[in-house]
Amino acid sequence: MNKLEAKYADHLQLQLRADEILWWDWQPIRVKLATGAWYTPDFGVVNTKGQYECHETKGHWREAARVRIKVAAECHPFKFIAIQWKKGQWVYESIPNT
Repeated sequence: MNKLEAKYADHLQLQLRADEILWWDWQPIRVKLATGAWYTPDFGVVNTKGQYECHETKGHWREAARVRIKVAAECHPFKFIAIQWKKGQWVYESIPNT
């Protein structure tokens, strides 16, 4: 885990203790994008509705990373969320499933 991921893991642990989420883990799944192409989200999270979410943390988003998470959202039924730490707070961007 890099420093940003560790910081987000601490945040998820606080959410778990506050009953704001039901479960989380670091890199628990790998999803297939195409033949020979895979994507591993940073975190798997189960929200309080029992829905599985894939959370991806980035300090800076490169275009290739954006393409991977968008393709993953198109191919899989999970909710994908892009997360950044900006100005002392977590900023969440939901990636639409099309």
